[in-house]
Amino acid sequence: MKPVAELHRLDSPVPKPQALYVDGPTLWVSSRHTKKFYAVDRASMKVTWECVVPGNDTVWGVTKHGDALYVVCGVDAVDVDERRIRRVVPGRGFDAEFSVPCPDGMGSHLSHDGATLVLSQWYPQKLISIGADGKPGRVLNAPHQVVGHCFARGAFYLATTTNEESDDYFVERLDPQTGQTETLGRLGFSARALAFDGTNFWTNHRDANQIVCFALPS
Repeated sequence: MKPVAELHRLDSPVPKPQALYVDGPTLWVSSRHTKKFYAVDRASMKVTWECVVPGNDTVWGVTKHGDALYVVCGVDAVDVDERRIRRVVPGRGFDAEFSVPCPDGMGSHLSHDGATLVLSQWYPQKLISIGADGKPGRVLNAPHQVVGHCFARGAFYLATTTNEESDDYFVERLDPQTGQTETLGRLGFSARALAFDGTNFWTNHRDANQIVCFALPS
């Protein structure tokens, strides 16, 4: 399996970067350490805005639809599965009126496929469409544990592993029409989140406090 081609390995301006979304010149990043959510200037890697997460929760995953960001929030504890999808208005903060429970209380990362929000569940190895009413819809099964995902080029791209304690992490493509997957490249480090900037992919090497931009093998 060919490794991905790392283009930039950048020092994160926040410790333990967890969620990640590329929004033009802005990176939206959360910190598992500070329990805050940040806007980061992509060119300078400086924080331009930050907000506290309600309840001292951790933001595990993030995506954007329209003018709003949608995040998965929950307590940072292994024995608590009460995660929820919240909405964040850039520059203002969390929308107190929007809070949707994740199916079975579980979820980590989000994307938007042009029709609905899509939530990934790490250990159940699922991608679940979330309707406008907050109810779960279509389920796509992933072949491995999903540590991050995004929707790009008409398909879901997944960062995956079979052993989170190892460096065996990969990028896979899941076809939403057929449900079939193919492995595209090896990341080679414990990644968290997956984002796409229109050309290249991004992820966090959380334990190294770094944000990594990469291209898939040709």
